[in-house]
Amino acid sequence: MYQVTFSEQSMRELNQLDKMAQLAAIDPISKIQSSELARPREPLGKFHRAGKDFFRLRAGKFRFYFEVQGEVLHTHYILHKSSLEDWLFRMKLPVSEQQLVEQHSKFWKYLESLAK
Repeated sequence: MYQVTFSEQSMRELNQLDKMAQLAAIDPISKIQSSELARPREPLGKFHRAGKDFFRLRAGKFRFYFEVQGEVLHTHYILHKSSLEDWLFRMKLPVSEQQLVEQHSKFWKYLESLAK
């Protein structure tokens, strides 16, 4: 069984939830077995970025992005499913949080202009 740790961003996401929702959210990642990491299948996926192997776990309305560090699963990001941030991360686009906010409003205005 792995120990699970969380980055500052991950903790901010979790702290927005009440205690029961936090427990429900982290339950899937806390139950991951080494055999699942060796051969990931949905809802678990594996990808390579910046010289490291990362995993993505789909769990309810959240996406956990983590890496294995020995006996520790270090969660770098917890993102909401179907969010712009999740899409950008999966598409490997380097952006800051400020750029995400700016792009988010422009993105929606662009979509609205297409509908006219």
